[in-house]
Amino acid sequence: MTVRLTLLCAAARTERDVRFADAPLDERALHRVRALAGAFPRAATRCSAPSRRCTETARTLGWEPFTPQPALRDLDMGSWYGRTLDEVAAADPAGLAGWLTDPQAVPHGGESVAQLCDRVAAWLDALPSDAGRVLAVVEQAVARAAVVHALGAPPQAFWRIDVPPLSTVELTGRAGRWNLRMAELPLSPRPPR
Repeated sequence: MTVRLTLLCAAARTERDVRFADAPLDERALHRVRALAGAFPRAATRCSAPSRRCTETARTLGWEPFTPQPALRDLDMGSWYGRTLDEVAAADPAGLAGWLTDPQAVPHGGESVAQLCDRVAAWLDALPSDAGRVLAVVEQAVARAAVVHALGAPPQAFWRIDVPPLSTVELTGRAGRWNLRMAELPLSPRPPR
């Protein structure tokens, strides 16, 4: 049997002061999530990362009940947690440059990109073959790591994958083999000529 996994990247606050932190969603972000309610297929398994933004996204979509999955948690940012990218760049430019280029780097003392990729790969490969359709609200870093694993790409590819908030990654697989599926957009009827 094939597992059909949809990873939905959590909504993000619409403020400009983006931090390495988990903050509640603001009303604009919640409005964007409400617009997606009902847009996803039924699934036997619904889960989310344990972060506030992921669980708020899942609840706002009406996915209850869902199960928070610790393996889907965001990258541990260690001493950078709560800081903005600009603050980190000013305080530790060499550390930031290393983190963005070396998947083994942990200048913040948290978790490396390679460790995140391994954690997400283990979660994917542990999904039971009879899971059927699985929906999961995840952090952007988790979606990137899932794509790296599905394609068998090296961890260096992590930063080359753009995954905007409220975008989806579709994966199908069985027996540890995953395929990336590009989703179709619904086509509107063509106007008569």
